[in-house]
Amino acid sequence: MGGKTKIQYPRQTIIVSSRHNNKDNAMTLSWHSPASFDPELYSIYLSKKRLSHELIGQSRQFCVNFISKDDRESALLAGRNSGKDMEKFETLEKEECEKIDCPRLKNAMAIMECEVIDEFEVGDHIIFIGKVVNKKELKEGKRLFHLGGDNFTTTED
Repeated sequence: MGGKTKIQYPRQTIIVSSRHNNKDNAMTLSWHSPASFDPELYSIYLSKKRLSHELIGQSRQFCVNFISKDDRESALLAGRNSGKDMEKFETLEKEECEKIDCPRLKNAMAIMECEVIDEFEVGDHIIFIGKVVNKKELKEGKRLFHLGGDNFTTTED
């Protein structure tokens, strides 16, 4: 039994931003998780085929951007399009991270700036483990959750 199943969803949608050699990218992701409280670690799971895999593998840093229900179109843009074919930050508004050399989404609800401390190959994906070096809650609201495909929902009150 392979592929997507309903038992794995909903999953909180994030946009991971990265940079290497002046190339910025943003990628929609629903495969991510806290990994440790002390030290504070966060994990993201990326296909080896993605540009973000290449950029994060070389720069050893990434930013987790937690997004609101109002950012569905940004999630679709960053998820449907490859950074190999378009500059996503020509559409997405960005700011600079404070502790790492990486862009972050200007309208993110919260961010975590991470430095990669380890990575593991797991089948067709790589798990990047990042040490959280800066985090901020920027605004409150309902977060976006992925239901599979182009379908999303949000948190309840």
